[in-house]
Amino acid sequence: MLEEALGYAREHGLPKVYVLIDEYDNFTNQLLTAYKDPLYEQVTTKDSFLRTFFKVIKAGIGEGSICTCFCTGVLPVTMDDLTSGYNIAEILTLEPEFLSMLGFTYKEAEVYLRYVLDTYTEGQDRFDDVWQLIVNNYDGYRFLPEAEPLFNSTILTYFFKKFAVRKGGIPSELVDENLRTDIGWIRHLTLSLENAKEMLDALVIDDELSYNVSDLSSKFNKRKFFDKSIYPVSLFYLGMTTLRSNYRMVLPNLTMRSIYMDYYNEMNHIEGNAQRYVPTYERFTEERRFEPLVQNYFEQYLGQFPAQVFDKINENFIRCSFFELCSRYLSSCYTFAIEQNNSAGRSDFEMTGIPGTDYYKDDRLAEFKYFKAKEAERMLALSDPRPEDVAQVLAYAKDTKVKFPHYHVRSYIVYICANKGWKCWEVTP
Repeated sequence: MLEEALGYAREHGLPKVYVLIDEYDNFTNQLLTAYKDPLYEQVTTKDSFLRTFFKVIKAGIGEGSICTCFCTGVLPVTMDDLTSGYNIAEILTLEPEFLSMLGFTYKEAEVYLRYVLDTYTEGQDRFDDVWQLIVNNYDGYRFLPEAEPLFNSTILTYFFKKFAVRKGGIPSELVDENLRTDIGWIRHLTLSLENAKEMLDALVIDDELSYNVSDLSSKFNKRKFFDKSIYPVSLFYLGMTTLRSNYRMVLPNLTMRSIYMDYYNEMNHIEGNAQRYVPTYERFTEERRFEPLVQNYFEQYLGQFPAQVFDKINENFIRCSFFELCSRYLSSCYTFAIEQNNSAGRSDFEMTGIPGTDYYKDDRLAEFKYFKAKEAERMLALSDPRPEDVAQVLAYAKDTKVKFPHYHVRSYIVYICANKGWKCWEVTP
């Protein structure tokens, strides 16, 4: 049909055709995740309809009836497997001048937020609160190591839509469930449960993946896509990691940290039964006591892990998993931040009451310290937290109070001592 349309355009002296294809690889990616590799091969090799279609486009560009063809997709895999039929393609994804097309810059997001506040709320009074929330949850995507960080435009727009419908109310779900990358990608990408667990450990425990920067710009076919050495780059193209440097990838924001903790819990068979957690969180909404949240986390969440896991996990895992659990049950009351940038450093955990709720202005800061089993007895014997830990969390609290003087800030020191016990102190200046 395309060939006939191009022939008609040539014969009648019509203007050159511009071909725009959105998500050209949508159905081929579904074949990959559905383990339908033979069908994928049929679609992308020899004289398949997809390869024939792109051959027609290539011929049309060659003889002049097509001015240009612009395709968007998720992965470079299908285009690479079509190479012999469409070897004139130029991949623009990582060209510096095109990077800002992949999301909203800080300036664009600020304009967007101010427009939404003016149009759907009572004005700009809540700008700082909402800005902090969207930076924590939707920012952080960097597509070259030196590039400007970008907001995820899809989930940011989802948030603003819900925010506008609620006339300034914060949605209880900060990411559309339909946009969560299916765990099937992880399972199929890694080919084995052992590989999947190893990759997830690197992200939720070590907080990073090593990668070869030269792999970013190179096209790779289906076979290479599933190569263990390319896992980080594959995740990058799936929008699940971003670049920290020329050597390391990380999770970009709280949204992705939450999703990865879900994956981790599922793959490690960590039970999410609400009966384990609901009574504690229900009581918190009435009493507002932070310490029982720590106790519940230690007993009901960490208590499910075998002893050997406690030799691997660290403070990054503790704060990420504690955040995921709290956000699961308190997202209608509080927004959350981990490793929040402050003038005094990066605070481990912060939860802030949502404007328009009874929890507004209630701000809780916690500094987590993790100790292996050999240190547990000594740390659990302490009657007070170490002075340097107190000074650290109070410095963060002071910084929060400067930025948001109307907040009622309460600060905590939490010691998790392997699977041996826990300590939690509220500290004041």
